[in-house]
Amino acid sequence: MKIVHFSDTHLGFNDLDVLTSDGINQREADFYKAFDDIVKKIEVIKPNYIIHTGDLFHRSSPSNRAISFALEKFNQLNNLNIPIILIAGNHSTPRTIQAKPILSIFNNFQNIFCAYSCKYEKFEFKDIVFHTIAHLNDENSIYKHLETLENSISKTKKNIMMLHCSVGASFLMSEFGEFVYPKEKEYLFEKMDYVALGHWHGFSKVGKFNNVYYSGSSERTSLGDKRNNKGFILADLTKELKVEFHKIKIRDFISFEIDALTFDEQLNKIEPEKYKGFIIEIIIKNLTALKSIDISNQQLKQYFNQALQVVVKREFIKEENQVFEDIQAISLKDYFTEFLENSCSSEEFNRLKLKADELFAKYEENYDDSI
Repeated sequence: MKIVHFSDTHLGFNDLDVLTSDGINQREADFYKAFDDIVKKIEVIKPNYIIHTGDLFHRSSPSNRAISFALEKFNQLNNLNIPIILIAGNHSTPRTIQAKPILSIFNNFQNIFCAYSCKYEKFEFKDIVFHTIAHLNDENSIYKHLETLENSISKTKKNIMMLHCSVGASFLMSEFGEFVYPKEKEYLFEKMDYVALGHWHGFSKVGKFNNVYYSGSSERTSLGDKRNNKGFILADLTKELKVEFHKIKIRDFISFEIDALTFDEQLNKIEPEKYKGFIIEIIIKNLTALKSIDISNQQLKQYFNQALQVVVKREFIKEENQVFEDIQAISLKDYFTEFLENSCSSEEFNRLKLKADELFAKYEENYDDSI
């Protein structure tokens, strides 16, 4: 018995102001491609069951394009005549009972079974039972749902538990409405043949449990997620549980750390043509205020001009003997100009002041910091 387990596909996610030749947000298109790649692999594997553990969509009210894409792909999967079980995650669960859950669009598909009602739901087949608890808006209700689940465990069939939540502090996503599984109920995991989890975006086995896994997301939704390994799980329950992670190709991410003291030397060692289409993070360390002025974000973006995105992070040295008295008595521009004048030669001051005036002019043009 083989089960494909994937999760957190976040269809409809978009970021950046970059469009494809078809006029679609490039990052949104990346998520569609990742999903399509998983579908193609499922069509080859032809497992006995397919499960998705939440956050199919990035929003509870996704765009027409995201809905249309999902319907097309799940129609492909539905035609395989393989049971497909989906649960709602926190991103695709409405906050109010007045809103209709988006997973209801699959209600008329013959082979698709959805749990989206914020309660325990069971889907039973000839050889297996799927015990599902979708995202709960009322976290306190978990105990009664788990009690119902425990009383529904089959003694003659395989038991699969499907959840979208954090299990332990190691898997917290720090998101609004995040649901945390109660530690005192983890003994239920040992009664299951497999526990399929969604919410955490990395492929992970959970703690001491050899049968509890996050499949991870199919793409990254933030730069905080630096994983290039994305994909799905193939769980084989034929004999003893065997878990295999199947990787898909996603947009590459790479991070460079560059010391400001040898900035030009280190930057010139990087061959930018190797990183066409990459998302690039550059962390500049050991910066002083003066050195930071000399390194512009625009310079770095021009250097990596074939990358999809270049993000620059700056880590400053904590300079001693800096006095910040009466900083509120003068403008930030005047304070910084005074700092430059006291910190460098007159020739250096004149050069840097021109740059500082230009930067502050852009700041004043684009930002309103009035109270």
